[in-house]
Amino acid sequence: MALDGIFLSSLIEEIKDVIIDCRVDKVNQPEKDQIILSFKKNRKIHKLLISSGANYPRIHFTDFNLENPKQAPIFCMVLRKYLNTATVLDVRQLNSDRLLVIDFKSSDELGFDSMYSLIIEIMGRHSNISLVRTRDNIIMDSIKHVGADVNSFRVLYTGVEYIYPPVSTKLDAFNFEYDEFYKYITTKDIQFTEKFFTGTFTGVSSNLSSELVYRYLNKNADFNLENAKNIYDFTTELFKNMHENKFLAAYAKKGVLKDFHSVELTSLKDCEIEQYDSPSNLIETFYFRKDKHDRLNSKSSNLQKIINTNISRCDKKMRILNATLKDCSTKGTYKLHGELLTANIYSLKKGDKFANLVNYYSDNGEYIKIKLDEHKTPSQNVQYYYKKYNKFKIGEEMALIQMDLTQNELKYLHSVLTNILNVDNYSGIEDIKNELIETEYIKIKKHGKTKKVKPTKPRHFISSDGIDIYVGRNNIQNDLLTLKFANKNDMWLHTKDIPGSHVIIKNIGDIPANTLLEAVNLSAFYSKSQNSSSVPVDYTQVRNVKKPSGAKPGMVIYTTNKTIYVTPVESTLERIE
Repeated sequence: MALDGIFLSSLIEEIKDVIIDCRVDKVNQPEKDQIILSFKKNRKIHKLLISSGANYPRIHFTDFNLENPKQAPIFCMVLRKYLNTATVLDVRQLNSDRLLVIDFKSSDELGFDSMYSLIIEIMGRHSNISLVRTRDNIIMDSIKHVGADVNSFRVLYTGVEYIYPPVSTKLDAFNFEYDEFYKYITTKDIQFTEKFFTGTFTGVSSNLSSELVYRYLNKNADFNLENAKNIYDFTTELFKNMHENKFLAAYAKKGVLKDFHSVELTSLKDCEIEQYDSPSNLIETFYFRKDKHDRLNSKSSNLQKIINTNISRCDKKMRILNATLKDCSTKGTYKLHGELLTANIYSLKKGDKFANLVNYYSDNGEYIKIKLDEHKTPSQNVQYYYKKYNKFKIGEEMALIQMDLTQNELKYLHSVLTNILNVDNYSGIEDIKNELIETEYIKIKKHGKTKKVKPTKPRHFISSDGIDIYVGRNNIQNDLLTLKFANKNDMWLHTKDIPGSHVIIKNIGDIPANTLLEAVNLSAFYSKSQNSSSVPVDYTQVRNVKKPSGAKPGMVIYTTNKTIYVTPVESTLERIE
């Protein structure tokens, strides 16, 4: 769901408690649409992340250490110039909308105080962050520049006067009277549907509106204009007590986060509820994985395109090979006709169009009508059928060889695609790109010495029994992990006939059942069947795993294995980076 104004009000309370009267310690801009303001309070660093991304705009405290670019963007430099060591005076939300203002007091080189406001617009693809000088309302800079050709109502760039977005005509959820409420729903012809509260109040998302209607109908009479006073009393009481009775929770199905809010969403059925102690922890957990996945997906889109193009090529080749095998399946008929004609060549003569011959290979001894070319001699007709047979025979042999090679290539390509979808950092994308260069799916021109990039290390987990478990990130790393790093007595795991990572359990003797099950779950989670149920995972000792000569990276064969079925969930094991 989108971050709405009601949840934002809970976030602002938390932000106020921490940063008011605090000085800005650092300003960073890890992404083009994302800034982090660091504050030091009680010997602890608090990092406030503000994102204007089109998909997941938000503001919250973060514990993640995000990588910063080598050269700070211009907007970051502007913020450092005016906000470094500035003190926060106030944090406010405008009319329960998704519009925040953080007021700062800053001193210049001569000791004069200046006032600045960081205005944060959390409005989907129109989200923005602007630093505004308070005394004349001039924009010092915006993280996204908006010209008159994009927005005729207002522009956002350095040196122009800041104009707030158009004010919503809806009611302020935290400040409205009954007369206002009744007048609004009658004059605006608001429909009494699940979208009622979204259409009436600023900052109420459609999901929250559905929840409020669901709650009202469970406790009250019909939901219509005749019960406007009941609806008003229900709404004012709920919004009034919202901050006192916060129920910070995320809702998930099969481990996949679906929704979140500071109001309990009782209308969501069959969901697992994960409660949180702060709105920042909740929103960070919910959005970080989604945001990171989208950014990595964007960075790896070219690689995905290369892989999908080659998968399509292989699929087309498989269709052609299957058609060839279907044609070649008639080779036996041509051989039979050739042998029957050879046996009866004495009775044939040039000019015959057909030959009715006894099939002596059949128990019934039925006659077969064989077509002949009247312009050819009997010997030439016999040769025609044998040539057809030999052509189909060789074609079938070659098609089977090519089919085996293409199937192996498809397995490899699907494994690379799975690795791309499971990648969790930019270095992992670079590793996969290097792998595709090495396997010649990406062709580059070499200009002198190429800079060597340090490869990433395998994912490293510690089981509940304290045993090391390693998971490969890409196919080259899978080979190194299984064939170089692992000992012969270590346990090797892989999803059965499903693209995925190689998993190694370091063997210190008998492997406890809990550790084995945890490794099985990791193998299923880091595979193509991450969102499936009852995923088969094979396991055997590394001594039973071999790499065929000439096989592509990550492709191995194994014997003496056992299989466990598991429904994968994201691991809670301690992970060591």
